Amino acid sequence: MRPSPHPSTPRWDGSHVRAPQRRSLRVAADGVSRLLRCAQNGSCRACGNPIEWYLRSNERLVPLHPQELPAIQVPEDCRWHVSSGVAYPAGDGSSWCRLPHALLCPARPAPPYAPHLSALRRSLAVRTRRLLDAGVFAPPTEQSQRPPTDAAICRPARPVVQLLYVRYLASRPVDEIQCVAQTRRRHRCTAPLLAPDPPGGIWTLAPVSATQGQLALPSDVMAVYSLSALPYQEQLRWRAQRCRQHAASPTAGDLAVAEWEPFDPLRHHEHIYTRLPSHGRRRGQAGHGQRQARP
Repeated sequence: MRPSPHPSTPRWDGSHVRAPQRRSLRVAADGVSRLLRCAQNGSCRACGNPIEWYLRSNERLVPLHPQELPAIQVPEDCRWHVSSGVAYPAGDGSSWCRLPHALLCPARPAPPYAPHLSALRRSLAVRTRRLLDAGVFAPPTEQSQRPPTDAAICRPARPVVQLLYVRYLASRPVDEIQCVAQTRRRHRCTAPLLAPDPPGGIWTLAPVSATQGQLALPSDVMAVYSLSALPYQEQLRWRAQRCRQHAASPTAGDLAVAEWEPFDPLRHHEHIYTRLPSHGRRRGQAGHGQRQARP
């Protein structure tokens, strides 16, 4: 934060005009919510290093490295800048720029066109090793990195959920989606979004429809966890990603951003499954193409 200089012209009596001091956007220590809509702190699931989440112009989130880097060390097609809380994949003409975390993540292959970033990648790799030695970070298991088997295909790791007539791509299985509300101890709520008692969603086979006005393909179907049959307030609770207890408490703030991502069949084609989850199947209780099941 730069200091605000005194103006050159004083008042009529010769006293200096005190300019208001600019302050950065912060969250009060005694505030209810700990969530900022931009520059939300987080950690990479693959390496455990800190990241900052920013919204793009298409309302999607992108993880950026917390610090700015000299633009001369970053390739032009990898430079990002932030304007009014929105991240843009281009340089703004200044000598500093932001960088997506994917280029620095030590869990990913090093890009061959960014040799100047090798030192920063090594420092992040050392920090990941320290987190592993301290036991505060657990990397993804080798089983999750293997090619999906028949059992894994029957339980999508990132299912497609339909609520309020919109399809979203979840970041984890439906029964593992966590509430984003803040508890009284200022920690994130550990309650799952899926309530243990019914009603719940329905796994169904629906046509794969592309966005931007494209027609549905009747020959291609996909497994969708539909919540359209639930009441309107219940669907709002799912979209806000809050458990039932915190959904009834409007004073509780959010500690994280809801992890819903608008589903696009062209971009997320690897998450399209043509089979319904096999666990929880009961004969004689479901019609053709849909059934009631717990995820």
